[in-house]
Amino acid sequence: MITLTDKSAVKVQEFLAAQAVQAQTAGLRVGVRGGGCSGFQYALAFDEQRDGDTVFEDKGIRLLVDHSSLPYVKGSIIDFVDGLQGAGFKVENPNVIAACGCGSSFTVKDEEEVSAV
Repeated sequence: MITLTDKSAVKVQEFLAAQAVQAQTAGLRVGVRGGGCSGFQYALAFDEQRDGDTVFEDKGIRLLVDHSSLPYVKGSIIDFVDGLQGAGFKVENPNVIAACGCGSSFTVKDEEEVSAV
């Protein structure tokens, strides 16, 4: 399961309302892609549900996760931070074992361990 903090849920709801998207099929896509100095980067985007997505719902928000990303983000908490370095979503991920200094990329446990979580 993936969860949202109250603050991140409010931000997602504000964006979805401003875009006038279909609440039944749209949500926050949570994924990973290869890249960055530590191996993986998060890919967060507002999107429509696709075939094969696993869909979680938290605080009235649909969280869409593609099949290949699911083992890497399972158990994550998504927050929205507003600080000196800017504002944006921050992922607290229990699968991460190391992150780069800038915080934009990360390394996860061995794939076998992640799949078992």
